Amino acid sequence: MPRSSLSPIPSNLPDVAERRALQLLVVDDDATQRSLITVAAKQAGHEVTVAPSVAEAIEKLRAARFDCVTLDLVLEDGDGIDVLREMAAAKFAGAVIVISGMDGKRRSGARSFARSVGIELQSLPKPLDLAALRISLANLGKKAMGLPAMHTWGGVATDAIVERHRARRGAAVRSDAGHHPPR
Repeated sequence: MPRSSLSPIPSNLPDVAERRALQLLVVDDDATQRSLITVAAKQAGHEVTVAPSVAEAIEKLRAARFDCVTLDLVLEDGDGIDVLREMAAAKFAGAVIVISGMDGKRRSGARSFARSVGIELQSLPKPLDLAALRISLANLGKKAMGLPAMHTWGGVATDAIVERHRARRGAAVRSDAGHHPPR
């Protein structure tokens, strides 16, 4: 009996409804940046808490569990590194996405510090590219569910499917090389 084109296709991938929302803490003293990050994260289905200062961030980190923290490095009442130190002391097990207008050297220094205390850290520059943030959050959401990351950004492949595609494409190009008529 032919299969109807409207029949559901079985899949072992989770449905959108089965995705787990990340608990996200947004730490930024710039109201516009907080709003952009919050809207993008909520549109992706995540739960968002905001902290406009180091003091509030530390208070919120002590009071609740978060899967991810977006963190500006320069805040009115201190430095994002102060927040990272508190996270390390609390044995924070989530991910951190530094979103800062500071130069690459400063973001790299934050990444090195985070790595030294066992915190997973990514870095995005300001002005914030919302597509890059959405991809980072999507990958973190998949990781939280125990799934492989399926999204890429900036030419960094995070999925074996991309690598297999490139390998097949390269093999096809090599095999076609001898089939072109001479000019």
